[in-house]
Amino acid sequence: MFKVSVLGSGGWGIALAIAAFNNGHNVVLWTPFEEEAAMLMEKRTNERLLNGITIPEDIEITTDINKAEGSYITIIACPSTAVRSVAAKLKGIDCGIIVNVAKGFEKDSLKLLSDVICEELPDRKIAVLSGPSHAEEVARNIPTSVVAASSSLPVAEIVQNVMSNEFLRIYTSTDLIGVEVGGALKNVIAVCAGFCDGMGLGDNSKAALITRGLAEMTRLGVSMGAREYTFAGLTGLGDLVVTCTSRHSRNNRFGNKVGSGTAVDVALKEVGTVEGYYAAEMAYKLSQKYHLDMPIIEECYAVLYENKPVNDVIKDLMLRPKRREYTPLA
Repeated sequence: MFKVSVLGSGGWGIALAIAAFNNGHNVVLWTPFEEEAAMLMEKRTNERLLNGITIPEDIEITTDINKAEGSYITIIACPSTAVRSVAAKLKGIDCGIIVNVAKGFEKDSLKLLSDVICEELPDRKIAVLSGPSHAEEVARNIPTSVVAASSSLPVAEIVQNVMSNEFLRIYTSTDLIGVEVGGALKNVIAVCAGFCDGMGLGDNSKAALITRGLAEMTRLGVSMGAREYTFAGLTGLGDLVVTCTSRHSRNNRFGNKVGSGTAVDVALKEVGTVEGYYAAEMAYKLSQKYHLDMPIIEECYAVLYENKPVNDVIKDLMLRPKRREYTPLA
């Protein structure tokens, strides 16, 4: 039995806290918001995010981040925009391996989130947990497979051993870059899948989008130092498929609203946190930095940030210069 701290009480944070608790660990669930902590302690559920899921009484809910002291692993489960500030709060706290489950890049620096954590917490052991894993299903013990990635295989194996159970199967990887890039970019492609749904397009269109979106994810990842085959796995193709096709996906739901005519700012307010919206801007900037041809990313950026009519995107993509289909890097 180990102590596991989860920093962030959204749906994914709660689901992972319950999974760790069910594995027999002592679990602390942290939120920076007093009102949210009080609600969770009183109701032992988050009806908006995980309706019908009860947080066990023995999971400690707190706003005191010092309660992470002495943890074997500490999971950062906050939005990507808050990863640096949350990591900074852990300075001086002995909280074991830091496991990031947020997906995205840092806005201004375009850095991977593991690099952001390393900057705030040098010399700590860092891992990432990622893959096709909707919180709603993990919390209900629906069989799920994900990947624990770290530059150190023994670190990834510790996360694997602590969190795995009969419902949550965890593989390991040392391709930290590939796992993170896949997790960030699949959200952008899922927004585009939502465009397809909102415009009333069909299965053919979505299949083409997923396939060519995977090629763009791979192209950027390899340029940043990832291994190509990582994108054929759970954190590439697997996460892309589930996010593009699931009713649970906020990215897809947001894209659907925009595709059906809702203004981008209105759709954001209606859906809430949409990681793909923020990642679209950063992915576009990274494509420029690495001089890559990423037409789906470019078109998504144009719709979300340059007011391009979403209906113009399909024609522009379909009438691009003719070419052969190569490997995912083509």
